[in-house]
Amino acid sequence: MTQPYKFNVTNLNLYYGDFHALKNVNMQLEDKVVTSFIGPSGCGKSTFLKTLNRMQDLVPSARVEGLIELDGKNIYGKNYDVTQLRKQVGMVFQQPNPFPKSIYDNIAYGPRTHGIKDSQVLDEIVENSLKGAAIWDMVKDKLHSNATELSGGQQQRICIARAIANDPEVLLMDEPTSALDPISTNKIEDLIQELKDRYAIVIVTHNMQQAARISDKTAFFLSGEVVEFGDTAQIFTDPHDQRTNDYISGRFG
Repeated sequence: MTQPYKFNVTNLNLYYGDFHALKNVNMQLEDKVVTSFIGPSGCGKSTFLKTLNRMQDLVPSARVEGLIELDGKNIYGKNYDVTQLRKQVGMVFQQPNPFPKSIYDNIAYGPRTHGIKDSQVLDEIVENSLKGAAIWDMVKDKLHSNATELSGGQQQRICIARAIANDPEVLLMDEPTSALDPISTNKIEDLIQELKDRYAIVIVTHNMQQAARISDKTAFFLSGEVVEFGDTAQIFTDPHDQRTNDYISGRFG
């Protein structure tokens, strides 16, 4: 039986030491849908994003309670393979962070790590990933140039291609356009719309107009809680909670 939701989150609480960072989060994230997380700085939206591929495991004081299921399996279960999880759930960060290597080696890094050594197979993965990130035509003649020499917008697309190269099912994006100029931002937004045909996409954004433009579902976070979660059009035009209304109308945040 296929699972109706990609992620199913039940009664999730996260603590950093004594600080209660996420409080009783319940959410279901659908496949091939763009879900945006909005809310003021420090509200927990990026923290929650990082629980979805266990990035906060890297923080020694972090403690998670509750259930996060990916395709029906608890990702915090004792025997869950975290390496496989991060292959399945790719991540793109706020600052473009290509490795100081060639464009080719950036994209091939993940597949090589997972044991692919055949150069023909790697060539194909690199080409398909760069095409998927809509940057192949710009870089196909300079695959062995250093990726850090590209513009910020191009570097971010290299990072998206690098995530795609692992053949994920979910793409997490933590403010992927906040360091980019408006033209590059538009290109990344267009790309996200194309990518959602193949992946579940979850994006944290400070930009409410962006959330309204590109997402199908929106969750509003405040002080570590999900105040409201629903269809983006409803959240922005007819929010059910006064706090959501106050935030999207600019009264705070």
